[in-house]
Amino acid sequence: MSLNEEIRREGMRLGFARIGYALSREHPAAARLRQWLDRGYEGDMRYLARRVEERGDPAKLAPWSRSLILASFPYPGSDAPTPPGVVRISRYARGRDYHAALKQRLADLGGRIAQLAPGARCSPVADTGALLEKPWGVRAGLGWQGKHTNLIDPEGGSWFFVGELLTDLELEPDAPEVTDRCGSCTRCLEACPTEAFPEPYVLDARRCISYLTIEHKGSIPAPLRAAMGNHVFGCDICQEVCPWNDAAPNSAEEGAHEAIPAADLLALTREQFNRRFAGTALRRTGWSRVLRNAAVALGNSDDPEAIEPLRQALRIPDPLVREHVRWALDRLGDSRSSRPEAQLGSPA
Repeated sequence: MSLNEEIRREGMRLGFARIGYALSREHPAAARLRQWLDRGYEGDMRYLARRVEERGDPAKLAPWSRSLILASFPYPGSDAPTPPGVVRISRYARGRDYHAALKQRLADLGGRIAQLAPGARCSPVADTGALLEKPWGVRAGLGWQGKHTNLIDPEGGSWFFVGELLTDLELEPDAPEVTDRCGSCTRCLEACPTEAFPEPYVLDARRCISYLTIEHKGSIPAPLRAAMGNHVFGCDICQEVCPWNDAAPNSAEEGAHEAIPAADLLALTREQFNRRFAGTALRRTGWSRVLRNAAVALGNSDDPEAIEPLRQALRIPDPLVREHVRWALDRLGDSRSSRPEAQLGSPA
């Protein structure tokens, strides 16, 4: 058995769906990243403009690296319909924060590689590291990058995380790459309620619900709020309509969908929020932005019973939250939404 095969076997034992290999050298996708940045599609994610060369060339990120080991890991849990009044949280964020979990699993794989090849150097990278994980995933045979820009595994769909191990081992790269199988399908492009795809295979993050609910730090542009529905953290619409996900397997890991009413979320103090969502991706985004999103969800609920919890939320001292609460009350037709907050009292 070759070293590649042994590493792949160990990766399967750790729960990874696929293991692929690529050489540690410049990827042509770095040029596409620069073009994307030139169009301003990154929005608040200006950190993407930093270390562009390293993102496209692992050898510049880690000069000692010779190969990249790419690993895919299925999203936790299974998808379930969202009951009325309950907020929508992206599937990947329904368990504990995946950054730490995926990085630990990659580190475990690195430990097993060290047993197979004593003295080998491995360094895990997961999402927050400076690598273009999707293009590298394509190069390593994990799948192809679909019109919605997500990786698609022909057997596992697109519900998976991607992680990398930089290594000084010279491993045989995988070839050939999985060819694009989107064909003439445009379901993902047509389903996006905020029209975040200016063209196939290109995402304008500034209009993406995932970006607006997670990365965007300020006021959500008013023209986009109504299209956000009840999403408060991420969005899976473009993946839900993808036919390649019709028979995608689900991971047996933690991550069952917790039904959280938007009104309950909006009522949490900062301390209560931090305790409830400790160790999750929501905690990283923070109380202010998540409550901002909950206010928008209530404004889109078309439910008169949402008016009272929104009125109570006008007591919240955070101006970003209050701005979106006032918008939600106006959208629900509350004639009292323009009342000075002081008349409603102070938060307990």
